Amino acid sequence: MAKSETNRVALLGAGPRGTSVLERLLANWAAGGQAVRASGATLHIDVVDPFPAGSGHVWQPGQSRLYLMNTQSFYPTLIPEDPMLAPPLAGGSFDKWREARRRDGLGLDDAEKAELATLESHDFPSRALYGRYLRQTLDGLLERLPDGVEVTFHETSAVAARPVKDGTKNAFDVELANGATLTVGSVVLALGHIESRLNPEQRSFKSAAEEQGLLYFPPAPPADVDWEAVPDNEPVLIRGMGLNFFDVMGQLTEGRGGKFVEAGSPGSGVLGYRASGREPRIIAASRRGTPYRAKAGLAGYYPSSITMRYLTEDAVDRFRAAGIQPGFDHDLWPLLHRDALWAYYSTLARSQPTAIKDPAQFLADLEDALQPHAHTTAKWENDVGDLVEKHVVASRRLNLRGLAAPLAGRTFASRRELDAVITAYLDDDARRSALGESDPVKMAIGALHTGRAILKSVVADGGITDESWLAGLRGWFESFVEGLASGAPALRSEQLAALARAGVVSFVGPDPKFSVDRSAKLFRAVSPWVRDAPVEARTLIEAMSPANRVGINMSPLLEQLMADGLVRTKIMMSVEGTPMQTTGLDVVPHPYRPLAANGSANENLYVLGLQLSASQWGTAIAAEATPRTGPAYASGQRTLRDADEIARSILAL
Repeated sequence: MAKSETNRVALLGAGPRGTSVLERLLANWAAGGQAVRASGATLHIDVVDPFPAGSGHVWQPGQSRLYLMNTQSFYPTLIPEDPMLAPPLAGGSFDKWREARRRDGLGLDDAEKAELATLESHDFPSRALYGRYLRQTLDGLLERLPDGVEVTFHETSAVAARPVKDGTKNAFDVELANGATLTVGSVVLALGHIESRLNPEQRSFKSAAEEQGLLYFPPAPPADVDWEAVPDNEPVLIRGMGLNFFDVMGQLTEGRGGKFVEAGSPGSGVLGYRASGREPRIIAASRRGTPYRAKAGLAGYYPSSITMRYLTEDAVDRFRAAGIQPGFDHDLWPLLHRDALWAYYSTLARSQPTAIKDPAQFLADLEDALQPHAHTTAKWENDVGDLVEKHVVASRRLNLRGLAAPLAGRTFASRRELDAVITAYLDDDARRSALGESDPVKMAIGALHTGRAILKSVVADGGITDESWLAGLRGWFESFVEGLASGAPALRSEQLAALARAGVVSFVGPDPKFSVDRSAKLFRAVSPWVRDAPVEARTLIEAMSPANRVGINMSPLLEQLMADGLVRTKIMMSVEGTPMQTTGLDVVPHPYRPLAANGSANENLYVLGLQLSASQWGTAIAAEATPRTGPAYASGQRTLRDADEIARSILAL
């Protein structure tokens, strides 16, 4: 079974991805049972990470409980639930762990017990609590190590991995930052989020801050930042209004003693804010000018009222059976667009029938107009538009692209006017989230989100052309769908609206331009769509994580692997025939092995996680537990199957 009498493996990275490989190695080794013991083989696993294993860097249990996960308790799992895979030795989904620890409290501190006391399956847990789940799940695995397996943890970084110089076939010397060297037969790169170089503008801001005595916070995981360094009461510019923005917002408000209180009628979702007096004056900016839309309040990860009719797994199989490599804009988006339209208008007919003249006839006609008779032209869109204009009142017609850019085409006489418009938008979006499956807008977004689960499988491993990947999927669709379907819990929109009403937060406007006024020693931001003076502050915060691009990484290990030609960045060709550097490593499946500079696959060197971003799309988040109701899509546990493939390859199964 084993490749040698002692099979030694180095897992470089001990967050969820590295731990998944460890779990799969143990499960597959144990599944070998008597054959393994009879062979006399042993397995030695070296786990290398400067942060404690299981939780790794991002999910440390000691971080602020104000940092919330972006998925509900029922969603994430470290342990696969696929009956086709070797059965796990221990552990289960986060939700099962939540229920067990809520009953017995084993191994939890008071803060963790307090959070669990009110945390339900549909609630959003803190990242700290998820980190505790990861740690305890790993502990459970280590308590059940099969015979012949040894695991050694090295709380340091790997700085290099080189083929053994004595010519030993398929062996590596892994050099650690503490000076030690591990000689292993296999290396798994599960590096997760790594630091990256700043872009030219960010470097200029950092330099200006050092020269002018300003404060500049470059992109970083929020838990790594000393937020106490941000001064009280002063204006602070925050660039970026994605998920990290809400982390920053929480630290600078609730994290400084402020309190959110119910301001409207009970259950209205309208909050007020009681300031502590230590808050900075937050001025927020992003390209859209608004945050991502909030998640809908659903009982499951996908809306139960949405059944995909057009972008289905069967439709994708038909492309494959016909030998067609689908294009994103030409083949896939038209199908998903149809699903979003049907989800919106069927929900509108159900929840607001007075907005439609003869709802039953309209839906029958709409169903006919959406049939993909010939999606090579845009004629079907014209037909649907004519039908909607005939039947649906103007204020209830869907502008799908407009949902992601609610301020597009508008100008504002002042920032005060802009703030009022954004506050109303936040209130409306939170209200729609509370309506859940009764809100047409949230169900159109729900169809996009569900379609994304299907697209993840379609586009992986060259499922679409390079041109389609670059111009369609990553060119416009990714940012569009993330702004709609990857938002924070609705509570965050309610809180941001409360802070805006309290005067703690204001906004810059769409398409902001940032600069440094060296004479005044200030950062400055202005929107071309707001007729008001530029906003100024001594502090600028980049509310985003470091760029996930291997070509600009600051990992000594990755830089060494690239310099030695053991790995390379994936290059794609644009529609103009221009080579474009992508975000991830060039790999061959399956399992994922990096390609060397000369194009050969590196045997016994494997990749899992974020550095696969040029071969996979949207699978960097936690794996999805098997839903209790509704469909389970193949992409949900893709990374766990990838980990299993790596483990089976290492063990020569």
